[in-house]
Amino acid sequence: MYNFGLHVDDYESPAVEGFRLREAANFEAASRASGFVARSAYPDEQDLECWGPQQFPRFLEGSGFESGPSSLSLWTDIESLMAFSYNGVHADALKHARKWNRKQAWPPLVLWWVPEGERPTWAEGAGRLEHLHDHGASSRAFTFKLPFDRTGSPYSVDRTAMREKVLANRPGQADLLSHVRALKA
Repeated sequence: MYNFGLHVDDYESPAVEGFRLREAANFEAASRASGFVARSAYPDEQDLECWGPQQFPRFLEGSGFESGPSSLSLWTDIESLMAFSYNGVHADALKHARKWNRKQAWPPLVLWWVPEGERPTWAEGAGRLEHLHDHGASSRAFTFKLPFDRTGSPYSVDRTAMREKVLANRPGQADLLSHVRALKA
């Protein structure tokens, strides 16, 4: 999964403080989530492996920014990523996202399958997001709404499995959720 957006102001600005305050908790919640495999480090992080030089899609051009909020992560399945994304700590951040991020004319994220044991690269993520924007969902680049399975066939999300993962994630994220709910939005 690769996502990319643009903040309403510089990362260090008061307008983006709520995002900045939640960022570490979101990464920690992901690491505790069912189905999470790994995420790529940013250039300034030393404790994680960086999956190639960080790159951004063409949507950054003309924005006035040198970078934008983005992440690159690897999950075992779509249901695990959905359970994390739309519940708990990350859902709290999504609730406030309009305050911190500009409205965008491109998809917020792109999904694709990688062979077991491989890591996607930042360049691959940016390229697939552009492909999704330009050509729509396909087995090469897709979304939660129009997913594909590992063989390239259209896929129906297993909602029961997703709900089970949501329930499994709750105990391990309760402390983080309490923390972020007390933060400034």
